[in-house]
Amino acid sequence: MEKLGLCTDLYELTMAQSFLEHGKRGRAVFSLFVRELPKNRNFLVSCGLETLLEALERFKFGDEELRYLKSLGRFKDFFLDFLREYEFRGNLYAIPEGRIVFQNEPIVQIEGPLPEVQILETLVINVIHFQTLVASKAVRSYLVSRGKTLVDFGFRRAHGIEAGIYAARASYIAGFAGTSNLEAGRRFGIPVFGTVAHSYIMVFSDEEEAFRAFAESFPKGVVFLLDTYDTLEAAKKTVKLAKEGVSVVGVRIDSGDIERLSKEVRRVLDEAGLKDVKIIVSGGVDEYRIERWLSKGSPVDAFGVGTRFITSEDAPHLDMAYKLVEYEGRPKIKTSPGKKTFPYKRQVFRFYSGDVMDRDEVVRFGERSEGEALVKEVLKEGRLTEKLPTLEEIRETLMEEVRRLPEELKGLEKGSYKVIIK
Repeated sequence: MEKLGLCTDLYELTMAQSFLEHGKRGRAVFSLFVRELPKNRNFLVSCGLETLLEALERFKFGDEELRYLKSLGRFKDFFLDFLREYEFRGNLYAIPEGRIVFQNEPIVQIEGPLPEVQILETLVINVIHFQTLVASKAVRSYLVSRGKTLVDFGFRRAHGIEAGIYAARASYIAGFAGTSNLEAGRRFGIPVFGTVAHSYIMVFSDEEEAFRAFAESFPKGVVFLLDTYDTLEAAKKTVKLAKEGVSVVGVRIDSGDIERLSKEVRRVLDEAGLKDVKIIVSGGVDEYRIERWLSKGSPVDAFGVGTRFITSEDAPHLDMAYKLVEYEGRPKIKTSPGKKTFPYKRQVFRFYSGDVMDRDEVVRFGERSEGEALVKEVLKEGRLTEKLPTLEEIRETLMEEVRRLPEELKGLEKGSYKVIIK
């Protein structure tokens, strides 16, 4: 299995060597948090913890990695020997995947000897940042979808293959029904969806021939793509084939005036008695368009959500940081303007009004409160403290979280939620 020791920034290792040379080996705590929510996010979804734990197991340095580091001419032999033996054996605390989090709350906290936990900074941010980012984007589509089916169609425009795979995981946690991504389906057991592209229709001499050919190849649960030429004419051909016995379960529209076309296609299908045939819409879909189309009565049953979700187009990054908050039992505070940090390992207590989230309080770890404690110990001396939840369980966790959200946080308009730091 490929080692991930070089999946870090150079300065992590230069710091670690200097720490060792100057006797800075004491117990340290680093906290991963988001300083401020993006202007168009009311909350975030904690996501990526299982992936991070897998990455930590692979964060090691073999002969190839050490040869490269030696070739840089920067590192001493004693430090390369230290890296050769490196294996994370510290403690890790986290807010579980699928829980809703807010600004300045410790999503992940890592505790151990200073050099050993410093070098994890880049890896931890990289893994948690991306999945939290896209899960937080995806759940917005879920919140405005009014129970319609959502499918991840974004793989082709993801920022790399791994990004596409882990975005599919994040979107499934966030309520999507599945993905077009076969590797994500294989790796995570996520349902997969897909039929044909416009190129398939264009290869045949006419559209009806293409429809017939595909129905012959895949006779169960046929979905026809309508908008290669004339969407309404394609809908009429769908009716014709359905009356001949083709098992049509859906049609897809990928372009045009979706509000108008969906209504006209629905009329054509309904007048022919095909009321059970679903309308699927794809192409430029995001939470803003879903809300607009549905609020105007567009009879869409499912959405393929792609580019704008998988790139988190309206908020492409989070102000996420991994900062030293405690060293040898003493508080550590960064006071830079706009980048102030809060000392010590922390716990988050959540309070409810009835069954609805009311406020969070962030306190020093170990303090007691009547609220619900969100931060859990996940690794102790490098070992899991309990079995990790399945993907389905993480998904169920988020669905329950969504149910408990205040109404003002469920929409696309900016809401507010109180986070008290003590």
